[in-house]
Amino acid sequence: MNQVILLNERPKGEPNDETFRFTEEKKPTPQEGEVLLKTKYVSVDPYLRGRMRDEKSYIEPFEVGKPINSLIIAEVVASKNKNLQEGDFVSGMLSWKQYQTSKGENLQKVDADKAPLTAYLSILGMTGLTAYFGLLDIGKPKEDETVLVSGAAGAVGSAVGQIAKIKGCKVIGIAGSDEKIEMIKEKFGFDAGINYKTTSNMKKAIAEKAPSGVDIYYDNVGGEILDAALANIARNGRIINCGAISLYNSTETPTGPRVETTLIKKSVLMKGFTVGDYQERFNEGMQEMAKWLQADKLEFEETIIDGFDAIPKAFMGLFSGENKGKMLVKVF
Repeated sequence: MNQVILLNERPKGEPNDETFRFTEEKKPTPQEGEVLLKTKYVSVDPYLRGRMRDEKSYIEPFEVGKPINSLIIAEVVASKNKNLQEGDFVSGMLSWKQYQTSKGENLQKVDADKAPLTAYLSILGMTGLTAYFGLLDIGKPKEDETVLVSGAAGAVGSAVGQIAKIKGCKVIGIAGSDEKIEMIKEKFGFDAGINYKTTSNMKKAIAEKAPSGVDIYYDNVGGEILDAALANIARNGRIINCGAISLYNSTETPTGPRVETTLIKKSVLMKGFTVGDYQERFNEGMQEMAKWLQADKLEFEETIIDGFDAIPKAFMGLFSGENKGKMLVKVF
């Protein structure tokens, strides 16, 4: 039999075990033009929380009673498709199933000899591309500028910091433990770090690390940390709104300081985006990230949990900061 994970109910607040339902179905057989895929690695990401809401967004919401999907690395174990052979590995948006069939559309071959398979879900995948395009296209970093990154120990944030260093910037990271602060400095080359869980005055802490102001703030968390970053933004600063994980489980509409006067007085750019905005340029980003990886200019960290049954737990762990770098589940 073939295990499947469905969206059982739309969560109110933080997702819990009741959000998900395990079921079994018959293991499928590929038809002409199809391949049978065996799930190897599953990516769990904060944006999936938004798809659990029944509301219009940049991507369709999940349906209650239907399988959840995310980016997955899978192995072709049987093929009736001329473009894919048994033993190939592919990446694509696939269902949370142990086995599934596909016609091969929207699947991308990945080469395990060029990089670890998991890298195609992290530094060479959507998280790496999110960091690349958000920082370089919106932030446009210049040498000696100060870049502040929240969620700095996560998959996107750690890549942002490293790209900023490649561009000659001073980089400050915000993360949720002393261990993570040590990691972003020692492994990823950040110049300084702030543990938001032990910092009582974030506005003051940022000012101490960035006395001349923050030129670029790459925001992965939103909320009060964004407010503190805005208070320290430099003239002609750029704020990149990538994520707002601190607000994803809110049951009421959040409020905060008005930003208009800051944006006007300091000529600040504030722009939100999703990586899908850059779909036509994915090859460009992947090639550049691959060059930096091969030149040992990039490092990546992963938190890998074993077992198909662990997928919901891994996803829920994102909201309590249990991951360092990319959170993945190894299925087979």
